[in-house]
Amino acid sequence: MQKYPTVTIDLLMDEVKKYINDEKELDMINKAYEYIAKKYFGMKRLTGDNFIIHPLSVAYILTDLKADYATISAALLHEVMKDESVTKEELKDMFNLEIAELVDGVNKINKLSFSGDGESEKNNNRKILVGLSEDVRVIFIKLADRLHNMRTLWVHSEEVQKEKAKETLDILTPIAHRLGVSKIKSELEDLSLRYYKPDYYFSIVEMVNKTKSEREMLVSQMIENISKILDENNIKHEIKGRAKSIYSIYKKLDKGKKFSDIYDLLALRVYVDKEAECYQVLGLIHSLYKPLPKRFKDYIAMPKPNMYQSLHTTVIGIDGNFFEIQIRTYEMDYIAEKGIAAHWSYKEHGSNNKASMKNTMEQKLQFFRTMMELKKEANSDEEIANTVKEDFFKDTIYVFTPKGSVIELAKGSTPIDFAYAVHTDVGNKMVGSIVNGNIVPFDYELHDNDVVKINTNKNAIGPSYEWLNIVKTSQARNKIRSFLNKVDKEKYLKNGQEFLNKELRRKKLSITEFLSQENIDKILKELKLNDINELYINIGSNNITATQVINIVNSETISKEELIIKKTANSSLKEVKPNKNDIIVRGIDEIKVNVASCCKPVPGDNIVGFITKGYGITIHKSDCPNTSDVSDRLIDVYWNENISQKYETTILVRSITNNNVLLDVVAKCTNNDLNVKSINTINHDDEVLYELTISVINKEKLDKVIREIELINNVKSVSRIIK
Repeated sequence: MQKYPTVTIDLLMDEVKKYINDEKELDMINKAYEYIAKKYFGMKRLTGDNFIIHPLSVAYILTDLKADYATISAALLHEVMKDESVTKEELKDMFNLEIAELVDGVNKINKLSFSGDGESEKNNNRKILVGLSEDVRVIFIKLADRLHNMRTLWVHSEEVQKEKAKETLDILTPIAHRLGVSKIKSELEDLSLRYYKPDYYFSIVEMVNKTKSEREMLVSQMIENISKILDENNIKHEIKGRAKSIYSIYKKLDKGKKFSDIYDLLALRVYVDKEAECYQVLGLIHSLYKPLPKRFKDYIAMPKPNMYQSLHTTVIGIDGNFFEIQIRTYEMDYIAEKGIAAHWSYKEHGSNNKASMKNTMEQKLQFFRTMMELKKEANSDEEIANTVKEDFFKDTIYVFTPKGSVIELAKGSTPIDFAYAVHTDVGNKMVGSIVNGNIVPFDYELHDNDVVKINTNKNAIGPSYEWLNIVKTSQARNKIRSFLNKVDKEKYLKNGQEFLNKELRRKKLSITEFLSQENIDKILKELKLNDINELYINIGSNNITATQVINIVNSETISKEELIIKKTANSSLKEVKPNKNDIIVRGIDEIKVNVASCCKPVPGDNIVGFITKGYGITIHKSDCPNTSDVSDRLIDVYWNENISQKYETTILVRSITNNNVLLDVVAKCTNNDLNVKSINTINHDDEVLYELTISVINKEKLDKVIREIELINNVKSVSRIIK
């Protein structure tokens, strides 16, 4: 187990003073230490160490990133708000607003564990993003906090070890990668693998150690040979052997590679002063050793989004061994190690410089800006969590704007995804796209190095619902939904107002009197709505009827349920009048009718009406098990001969494989004019389940599609779902 220094205030301050010389800032760090020294006096960690070792270690880790005084101070104080005995206001008064906000940001993230599924996970991803979008330094403190806790993870149970290791790999190391802090990222990955998959970890360590002496000898010979040719060409340089992390070896082995086939186990890193010298060195090395085809990468000309720059090449070196060689300037190496934190600078002082530093950091990281947008665009914690996992933590491609700017996108992205990545308005006004000089359809899959031009029109009507099925990134999908929701709300708002006014006029009620503040308050309270606009939207979208709203104010002495039962009992089928509604209730001309979500009947199904308490009648299939014990509240209802709309229902497709089955199922639905609203895929050991929500005009059409789907290869069965 690696040994780490026991951090004291003296050791911490020695490191801080290497790059901070402002006495006031140094005093603030000391003040933070004195505060926690009193607060944590006598407290111990599970390791047996004094508790104060933890905040000191977190702060010490951040000195390697040259963190500013406020970040160091906040790192020392990062847990003082944990027990709620200290408030943000108190910290502001004792220190300053900047430090208080950083500590508060860390506290928000730490209130719940990052691990867990469902709502817990969504909430915590939300907290990560909120913390990041407010101040990126909060995340640096969190990463340092987690790194020190991982170093002492051995004190916990195996269950806790695996839990913390998994959440670190799933959430925190990808963020560390995006921020470019490779040193922290690599150590977090190795420590996580050590506890999450110890067998893998120690077997790799054993394999590495077996060949260590041989590799060290080969590396030494390569360094000698390359140094000789660089000296002959008067290039000032430094060459070091580069150890590959255990986790990076694991990832390659996990993909099926053999240990002997990993090219970069033998690796060198060449450091020079100037960018031009990087390319000189590359040419000289290739003149000495044959390069492997397709293994050259120029991250200098096209840096990674986390600002990483370097030349990568793999050559056939001594005795036919493969060597990966990285070539970079000292400045590039500094940024590669520190990432975005390289923009902490103490060359100048004062608030203007700090603001400039923060702006520079934000400008350098597309990921950071995207998160800030996401916070505004997303409608829920679930959307945010899904966007993080789907867009930010999966394979990426790099495409260009016509002016040469690099845009990072998730693999499989389309021109629509590109347009929304550039700007929301570009996506909303998009009318076409040109890739590498050729006109392409909206669903064209983009590839690395594509040059993409988006044609826009200020009079464009905006995205359609079909775009939601085309885009690949959650970011674009959220922006499209946001646009469509806004359009729909405006339409529903106008329609709802018209529906209510029309119904009031039909009932010969005064619109002005009915919409008195007293009546509005009564309606909103009854329906649990926030304002009158929300009321109109619900009426316009048919969530509630205008009659239902009027009845809240003009309530009868007899209950709605009693009235329905009385009317239907005294009526016969012959008395049914011509009706514009899709579903006819015997004896009642107008009443709110809802289709049950459990069995989702469609026109042509045998149906019954269930009298609900206060919400009209819910329509169920006759064989729905949810109506078996409520026969006294069931009434006869019928489908109208003329159906005005499609109805949603859900089918379950069981398949023995997922090979193209879903595509065939969707094609059958589309060919039969059935709209697929949503798809949920469930993988089991012996079968794959597809849960499809579709909209259909009638049962005859639905039955036809089911029969066709049953004939698809590898499909075991198809059935309608009743929940």
